[in-house]
Amino acid sequence: MPPQAFWQGVEEFNRQEFYACHDTLEALWMEATQTQKNFYQGILQIAVGCYHLGNYNWRGAVILLGEGIRRLRDYQPIHEGIDVERLVEQSDRLLKTLQQIEPDRIAEFVERLDPSKKSDENLTCSLPKIIAIENERV
Repeated sequence: MPPQAFWQGVEEFNRQEFYACHDTLEALWMEATQTQKNFYQGILQIAVGCYHLGNYNWRGAVILLGEGIRRLRDYQPIHEGIDVERLVEQSDRLLKTLQQIEPDRIAEFVERLDPSKKSDENLTCSLPKIIAIENERV
């Protein structure tokens, strides 16, 4: 069963507080077993990739999303009460979309990701969310 700090990191991730999520999960990562380190690091890397995206850092976003996805693949479909498969799918969709745009158009792309702004364009991806599997979460 993951510690309460893990769920705090999940909530921060889902509120798009990616820097705070990084800090919360990094503290867990430093104390974790090797198996858990890889799991936490995968989530951390996706969070940092999203943080880079918010700062219009195309290269940082692409690299960190790719690394996080790679680390989390072995934890699918469910691990520690979260739907890892869905997180990987959403993150991979975001990564593939990013790889298809020009790096100098990242600000425009990030603006279209903002759900508070109405856009005529239908975006095929969004920022990932971590979904808790309630019967797995104790």
